Formats: sequence, C-alpha cells, structure tokens
Amino acid sequence: MNVSEAFAAIALAAVACDGKLGRDETHALRLQLEYRSLYAGLSEAQMGDLFDNLLKLLRSGGVEGLISAALPVLSLPQQESALAVAAHLVHADREVTPEESALLDKLSVDMSLPDSDAQMVIRSIAALNRTSLDT
Repeated sequence: MNVSEAFAAIALAAVACDGKLGRDETHALRLQLEYRSLYAGLSEAQMGDLFDNLLKLLRSGGVEGLISAALPVLSLPQQESALAVAAHLVHADREVTPEESALLDKLSVDMSLPDSDAQMVIRSIAALNRTSLDT
C-alpha cells in the first residue's frame, strides 16, 4: 500500500465503519480527496481503480484490516491529517453513530500521535461541525 492508498483507506474506513455508505458521506469523501495533491492528477478511472482495490481490502479484512494496513504507511503528519479527515467524514451526515465514535477512538489510540493531540483533532472537528441548534 502506498501513501495515497493508505490515506484514502482511512477515509473509507470512516465512512464504512457503521455498515452503510450514505450519500452525504460518499460525497464528502470524494470532496475531501479530490482537492488534495495526492489525488488531483488522477483520472476518473484511476480514482475508480483506487477505490475498487480499497473496497476489496475492506471486504476481505474489514475496517480493522483496512486501518491496520494503512497506518504504518503514513507519517506522523499524514496520520494527523487522516484523523482530521476521518473525523470530518464521520460528521458529514450530521449524525455520529456509536460505531463511528468507536472508530475515531480506535484511530486515536492506534495512531502514533500523542493522545492529547489526537483528542484535540477530534474535538476540533466536532466543534467545527456543530450547529447552533445542537446542545
């Protein structure tokens, strides 16, 4: 697995961890990757191939397998960015399920980031996505 696959794998894990790929989450996933330099030069076919390969890994090893294969490939700054994107994607449909919350907790433990840094990233993204109507 290379860096672009690993980063996308963490993002895919975030949208797939609750067992459903909602339209808002899928759209947010695509937007989060499209503007990043790792993916900007990829054609539609190349992006399709990337996700076909990641979906095969997801089917064979589940979310845990996808994460386990991806994390060692990412540097510390890349892991921090992947965590932020995962947190953003979890909030894309404006509903954080227990499975999504557990995924973020697992990522924060499994990543090489200091725990306080990981929690700060997750809290910041949650605050960013909170609406004034939330309590």
